[in-house]
Formats: sequence, structure tokens, C-alpha cells
Amino acid sequence: MKYELKDEYIELFKLLKVLDLVESGAQGKYLVAEGYVNRNGEQEFRKRAKIRAGDVIEIAEVTIEVVAAL
Repeated sequence: MKYELKDEYIELFKLLKVLDLVESGAQGKYLVAEGYVNRNGEQEFRKRAKIRAGDVIEIAEVTIEVVAAL
């Protein structure tokens, strides 16, 4: 799955919400805090981590490739 980044960055929990991978921002924050999300192959525990173009996010069986908007 690809996500087209329209700004400089998006916070991690907001990305999960925007892509409908979680039902709420609170659920997104919980999954990040509990270590269920990987960023570029490493566990990411920061809910507000700034996700930028080029980052690859993994949660469960879903891989998100963040690309810059054209």
C-alpha cells in the first residue's frame, strides 16, 4: 500500500487513522506504544513520530510505503 504525503510529514498515529487501519486516534496511539508498529524495519514506540517520504511502515500484515505527492 502506498500513502502519498501531501505535507512535509505526518504523525504516525494520524497516518494509521487516515488509512483506516485503526478506528480511532487513541487506538493508533495504543498500537504504537505497545510496539505493534515498525518503521523502516525497527520498532517505533513514538506515537507522534514524524513520518516522511521514503519511510516504510509495517503494522500486522500491512506495509505502507510513504511517497511524496507529485
